[in-house]
Amino acid sequence: MSLLTTSNFKGDIFGGITAGIVALPLALAFGIQAFGGIDSPMASSMGALSGLVGATLLGFFAAMLGGTHSQISGPTGPMTVITASLISGAWTMSGGSFSAVIIAMSLAGIFCGLFQILFGIIRIGKYVRYIPYPVLSGFMSGIGVIIILQQIYPLIGRKSPVAVIEMLAGFPHAISEGIVWPVLMLGIGTILLIAFFPKITRKVPATLVALIAMTIISLFLNIDTHLTIGNIPAGLPLPFFLQESIHLDGINWEQTIINAIIPGLTLAGLGSIDTLLTSVVADNITKTHHNSNQELIGQGIGNLLAGSFAGIAGAGATMRTVVNVKSGGRTQLSGMIHALFLLAILLGLGVLVQYVPLAVLAGILITVGWGIIDFRGFRDLPRIPKADAFVLIVVFLTTVFVDLLTAVGLGMVIACVLFMKRAGDLAEGSYSSHELTGFDKESPWDDEHGIPVEALHKIYIQRLDGPIFFGSITRFQEVMHDVPDNVETVIIRMRRVNFMDQSGLYAMETAVKDLQKRGITVLMTIIQPQPLYMLNTFGFIPDLIPEEHTFKTFGECTEFLKEKYQSK
Repeated sequence: MSLLTTSNFKGDIFGGITAGIVALPLALAFGIQAFGGIDSPMASSMGALSGLVGATLLGFFAAMLGGTHSQISGPTGPMTVITASLISGAWTMSGGSFSAVIIAMSLAGIFCGLFQILFGIIRIGKYVRYIPYPVLSGFMSGIGVIIILQQIYPLIGRKSPVAVIEMLAGFPHAISEGIVWPVLMLGIGTILLIAFFPKITRKVPATLVALIAMTIISLFLNIDTHLTIGNIPAGLPLPFFLQESIHLDGINWEQTIINAIIPGLTLAGLGSIDTLLTSVVADNITKTHHNSNQELIGQGIGNLLAGSFAGIAGAGATMRTVVNVKSGGRTQLSGMIHALFLLAILLGLGVLVQYVPLAVLAGILITVGWGIIDFRGFRDLPRIPKADAFVLIVVFLTTVFVDLLTAVGLGMVIACVLFMKRAGDLAEGSYSSHELTGFDKESPWDDEHGIPVEALHKIYIQRLDGPIFFGSITRFQEVMHDVPDNVETVIIRMRRVNFMDQSGLYAMETAVKDLQKRGITVLMTIIQPQPLYMLNTFGFIPDLIPEEHTFKTFGECTEFLKEKYQSK
């Protein structure tokens, strides 16, 4: 069922326009990055057009038909990296045919959409929660590194290779050919503006300020036209199979379609993960709940249409979604308005975009790549379980030096094997004659009868039963969200929690912070050594929960409650 409503009309308009302003330079930049492996003066203008078309069509139809209230969709870093590899391969295999490139990209986008619709119909969205944090951390960090490496070349005025090994090996030669210093200064200026302009004001998007300011400066520097985007045709293009510039004769359609299936499936899988993670972020900010399977269907229809009109595939975009929400967007109307804003740019103002230097877009993408890297995950490597650290590093290196699909698949296999070993070890070491699953907050445990009567209506007990890991945090978050507003104290009982991984720790941290923001005192009873080690090692105790609010037994917690409430 559609979530479209006009109940927040003013906020949705302002949020949608603001998100559109933020999305404009990113759509241009991601589009040009996708066509970065084509050695032709037309690559930049075609890439910019494909980026805008994809952002417009996906942004509108994913918002209208999706299942997340405030989601903003469009080209993203991970999706663009896959598309860039696809386009480069089609260009090379066809001997430099733009028709082959557009057909390959469009078919992959169409298959991406079809697979996502199928994912939604068979209700596969709920399984995204089983992707452990180290896999996502290593994957996203690898994507961030790839984006940064790809933009170093245009930052010095050179054409970037597509493969990471070629980028690293060819960099000394690119430097020896000479740095185009005005171009480098534009790129550095863009990065500095994006980094420091928010310290002046956050009311105007820093990326838009950098785009306009550096483009104006470049006009005074007389930057060569081959180092700018170039002319973009005005208006929404026809479907790719009706465009006069696309020659369909001589195409081996059977082989072309077969070659587009795997990239389409890769885009669908990655786009679904990216989108649903962004949906969770939107839920946490707006205190709503998205429909994951409906969201996948909306994304699928949007990507199918974007591919049909030669736009690059995309997904839910976290940064643009947060900007939309913070600017007042609360319903799907905001995402549609964001797309209509981009359509206005596409229809009438494309002539102005031709002067934007590629180095400016490179600077914007470097900041995007930097933001994608999970520095927190790397910083915590010495403190997390060795198995989690191993998975994160393997996925990161595989993402950077092999390919994205292999990285996720390999990471999931390793994570599952290691978790099965952990679960087996824990089961073998348990003396319990009954092991419950899930989280039980209904039936009191046998040691909870000493709570003072006068405090019963002010206390809420959360009894956690079993490991808190990447596969259980969704249920854990639901349980923690159920705490009534009239409660003064929440007791988190962890007597039966025998294991906590990195995903569980971060979920616990978020839940406790949310409770404390509501003015609720959080107490914790801990017995098992592994969760206690994780909480202490990461500074959860005493930085978040003071040591005087943690207890080895529930009896100690009861005595604390008696002193607290009987003294009132």
